[in-house]
Amino acid sequence: MSFDPDSANYLRIDSEMMDANALLRYLQHQPPEVLERVARSVSPQVKQIISHNVQGLLGVLPSEGFQVKVTTDRENLAGLLASAMLTGYFLRQMEQRMELEDQIFDSSMRSSDLD
Repeated sequence: MSFDPDSANYLRIDSEMMDANALLRYLQHQPPEVLERVARSVSPQVKQIISHNVQGLLGVLPSEGFQVKVTTDRENLAGLLASAMLTGYFLRQMEQRMELEDQIFDSSMRSSDLD
């Protein structure tokens, strides 16, 4: 996944909304390399869950029997993107929490083995 700031329409919205949205302003000022590094840091498990979530929202038909095309308006697509992003952020935080708990558990097990 790469980010091209010249063609990144996903971050261009009206000025009124931009004034009210600090996160959007922050994202727009990030170098493409930072956004690409963040996108690459997502684990396969998180990608799988987000993919399953988006497929559930859109509906999934077998590709061998159907030629599926999804049509929507800008607002609904923005809502879908926001949902996927929030799910991703939530899952990444939970993944980090799980890793931290595993490290703490392993550490406490090692210290109890020393006793």
